[in-house]
Amino acid sequence: MRKQGGGRIIQISSYGGQVAYAANSMYHACKFGIEGFCESVAQEVAKFNIGVTIVEPGGARTEFRYGSAKVASLTPEYEHVHGFLNMLDKSKGLAPGDPVKMAERIIESVDKEPAPLRMVLGSAALKATIERLEERLEDYKTQTALAASTDVAE
Repeated sequence: MRKQGGGRIIQISSYGGQVAYAANSMYHACKFGIEGFCESVAQEVAKFNIGVTIVEPGGARTEFRYGSAKVASLTPEYEHVHGFLNMLDKSKGLAPGDPVKMAERIIESVDKEPAPLRMVLGSAALKATIERLEERLEDYKTQTALAASTDVAE
């Protein structure tokens, strides 16, 4: 991409890179990690006219969600945590996302300048992401005195 004078990197993540739910720790570890990686890469390649977009889709009506995903049996200590299993159960309601429309929005995004760093797909995913970020921001704001207490006194 440097040789051609620019381009776009599209990284598929999930709104699970911003919002974590119980019983999905390994999934969220991967998604949060890839998002930090991509934020760094975006800064590194910007001077080469290379944009990076992290796609954060919400739930979509795909074969993964309703057929191919396999989950181990829960141990008795974790039977109360059903978030992921509920997501895979059609009887609990279908995912709102249309995978064809999501793919169309991703393809359309390659022409946007500057490249959007993040692109949330799905209104439920956006709502949950904004709520979690607002909660996180409020938590950080309560830490002003604590953070300052560890600075070197000048």
